[in-house]
Amino acid sequence: MSWQPDLDPKLGDPKSCDAIETLIVPRARDLGGFEVRRALPSAKRQMVGPFIFFDQMGPAEFLVGGGIDVRPHPHIGLATVTYLFEGEVLHRDSLGTELSIKPGELNLMSAGKGIVHSERTSEAAKALGPKLFGIQSWVALPESHEESAPAFIHYSADELPMLNDHGVSLRVVAGEVMGVKAPTETAWPTLYADAVMAAGSSIPLDATYEERGIYTVKGEIEIAGDVFGPGQLLVFKPGDTITVKAKDDARFIILGGEPMDSKRYIWWNFVSSSKERIEQAKADWKEKRFDIVPGDEEEFIPLPD
Repeated sequence: MSWQPDLDPKLGDPKSCDAIETLIVPRARDLGGFEVRRALPSAKRQMVGPFIFFDQMGPAEFLVGGGIDVRPHPHIGLATVTYLFEGEVLHRDSLGTELSIKPGELNLMSAGKGIVHSERTSEAAKALGPKLFGIQSWVALPESHEESAPAFIHYSADELPMLNDHGVSLRVVAGEVMGVKAPTETAWPTLYADAVMAAGSSIPLDATYEERGIYTVKGEIEIAGDVFGPGQLLVFKPGDTITVKAKDDARFIILGGEPMDSKRYIWWNFVSSSKERIEQAKADWKEKRFDIVPGDEEEFIPLPD
């Protein structure tokens, strides 16, 4: 998805506990028909592990004939991580990929030295009055992979392992949680999981990765006696084992990984360890030197002023 900077989110929840290093309350933004809440980057923190961009999309329900319509736009130096709770999105890219992602599946698109993609609601989905609810995130690529060849990998729901135990249903999307490891190929140690919990259940989050956080999606959770509602990013201090308890039926995303290998710059849809490389990408898009998206050649998002 294409990104435009906005005002920094403001912290609005005083609750915290000793294990929490940063609490981020995303700012809601209306993109015309659906709402987006951006947790990263924020004024308080740019990254959690390799995650440098983290958006909650929806929940939204469109009228018949409606849907999302994100025109072709470029990326460098990052991988997009698309995961849905509800609805579907038609992905097309300059590699020739054309595929709809559905709930529980993962689209992992590595931009490397440069890729162009679009994200739209398919005509078939529009005819049904589509819904959309999910997470769009970006992970920065390590310096060794910033100029790699672009790539796209789709993982079906059946390929991502599930852990079901004592009221907890957890899908491991990337990395390892509670001894369950995903097959997802990442360029940097990455943690990503979708936890659905029944009221009264609990789950331990071990300090397997140095940087860890959870983004609350639904319901209330309790950590060390403090209660947190939906739509918050909680970033934990390194080294602590965390126990998350569900006060009622709840859902949250676990994210993180190892700290990135160097500082990253972000401008529009470009991420790089080099300001000069971002300037080159800006010029390349303006001069139409990126590849086109087959089947979606007529439209594009222009470079911001």
